[in-house]
Amino acid sequence: MELWQVLLLALVGVAAGWLNVMAGGGSLLTVPVMLFMGIPGPVANGTNRIAILVQNITAVATFRRRGFSDFRLSLSLSLAASLGAVGGASIGVHLDGEWFDRVLALVMIGVMGLMATGHDKVRKTDSTGEPRNLVLGHALMIGAGFWGGFIQIGVGFILMPILHRVLGLDLVR
Repeated sequence: MELWQVLLLALVGVAAGWLNVMAGGGSLLTVPVMLFMGIPGPVANGTNRIAILVQNITAVATFRRRGFSDFRLSLSLSLAASLGAVGGASIGVHLDGEWFDRVLALVMIGVMGLMATGHDKVRKTDSTGEPRNLVLGHALMIGAGFWGGFIQIGVGFILMPILHRVLGLDLVR
């Protein structure tokens, strides 16, 4: 890689990290930049996940330090999502590179459409702070995990309604 490519990736990475913290959708910056740099779609998608893993570990540690943690609920939801992620990743790795790129392009267009129309916004609901609809929430997390394992882009827009609307959790928690 040339120096300008490393610098571009670093700048886009910082911007995407900030965007993910504020609203989500940072992968809509990082993955296209990697694709335009000639990185194959499956490799760009996999590389993107490394940064997301680090970002999530940092977020979990920060929220825990500030007193926002429910370890049992987080663990059970994570396990449900992990089940789906294994299935999604299995399909993703067996999809031919050309087809993966096509699916990736359609997903990115769809997520950008949601963002542009405002259909990704979380509506204010009555939240007691206590989880509700646990069975449905866990079932939906399997589906979200499948999506995350398969393509990852836009998974935050799937998780927010599950956590907020279905489980009744406030956005900070």
